[in-house]
Amino acid sequence: MSAPHLPKVAGIDPTVPVSTHTATPLHQVPAAPGAFIQDRLAGWVSDLTTLHELTERLAGTSTLDAALDELLSAGAALVGARRGLLLLEPADGRDGPSTTVGLGLARAELGHIETVPRGATSYGRILDGLPTAGDGVTSPDLFGDEDLDPRHREVAARLGYAASYALPLASEAVGRLGAAVWFYDEPAEPSEKQRHLVGLYARYATEHLARLTELERARADIATVAEELLPSRLPRIPGVRLAARHRTGPGGGGDWYDALPLPDQALGLAVGSVGGSGPSAMAAMGRLRASLRAYAVMEGEDPVAVLSDLELLLRLTEPARTATALFAYCEPALRKVVLASAGHTPPLVIGDRRAEFVETTLSAPLGMLACWEAPSVEFSPAPGETVILYTDGLLRRTGDPMDRAFARLHAAAAAVPRAAREDPAAVADHVLRTVLPDGLDRPGSSEDVVILAAHFD
Repeated sequence: MSAPHLPKVAGIDPTVPVSTHTATPLHQVPAAPGAFIQDRLAGWVSDLTTLHELTERLAGTSTLDAALDELLSAGAALVGARRGLLLLEPADGRDGPSTTVGLGLARAELGHIETVPRGATSYGRILDGLPTAGDGVTSPDLFGDEDLDPRHREVAARLGYAASYALPLASEAVGRLGAAVWFYDEPAEPSEKQRHLVGLYARYATEHLARLTELERARADIATVAEELLPSRLPRIPGVRLAARHRTGPGGGGDWYDALPLPDQALGLAVGSVGGSGPSAMAAMGRLRASLRAYAVMEGEDPVAVLSDLELLLRLTEPARTATALFAYCEPALRKVVLASAGHTPPLVIGDRRAEFVETTLSAPLGMLACWEAPSVEFSPAPGETVILYTDGLLRRTGDPMDRAFARLHAAAAAVPRAAREDPAAVADHVLRTVLPDGLDRPGSSEDVVILAAHFD
């Protein structure tokens, strides 16, 4: 009788040994071939379960950095290594994310590894497209390799690894994305089963990384376009110093700011937010900002007229869109500010004696009423005070109700160190860092954030 046929289970190669205690040749167990097959199938099910769990964890990552870390640690578990290195370097020639991630390696240790000539490393040969044996590159005993590059030998001895296994991150559909290499403390190499499992995992991981890479590229393109639609530099006007901070949401939003010199040493400051997100909102934001600049040059000393003209334009050209906006006409020599607001958040004044919101009149956003108009507000910043204009994305990114978010913003303004109050950039950074500290600013938030700070000398 011929030996029973071993089926292939969900991509698991039945010819690959499962474990040492099941590696007995079939002809040596003629009395119980059924038990052998059952044991073999149990091993395949275990492998399939492990792959399922690891791929599920990888699929749960939504950012490229998280996916790279997960791939590196899962691969280390599959090949039985403790440390590793992953290089993301797409071969399609397009601009995009390119990074190096380490597992169990400090930044300085990564720096040491990068001093090894690229062609002398297994992952370097993969990235350079040089011929390699099989799907991966095994170096079971680095110090026993007489042809090992001297610098590679020196770095391996310093970092304490004696063997490595490198694997390309590539597929026919997406091409080569990068390479991963795992390091062993002693001479060793992954078993045939381990290489098989990590190969299956890497093929799935490559497809997932390709999707996240495209997403990162799209986000970078959106951020670039958003920055190009905003001022390339802030004007210099005697008596006032400016600073701006801008964070674009992952989908691209419609928050914007502007600062433009006006006749007679005056200054126009504006912030606004267009409803929606994505390319459509960004395009509308660019049109709105350009229009406001034109109106400000013509009649900037009357902020109500500027916003009225802007509202009329929006209603006629984009009747389905709404926007908030605030325009301030500043005369730095007189320390005089006249502003009008269309449904926008109130400015904040920060100084040695006060940290308070400017009382603006209640008004509707642009595009919501048949005819918009609201009275202007005039105030005088004291010497050394800073006026903060911002968009509501700063408040919404906290995830708090608006009243608590306003309280958080006020507390951040009041806590600006005295030494930092003379620098508008330091004031803006302190407010941003305090309102949205690490762990509170939600990376997945679609809200843009804009802060425009004007310090009056």
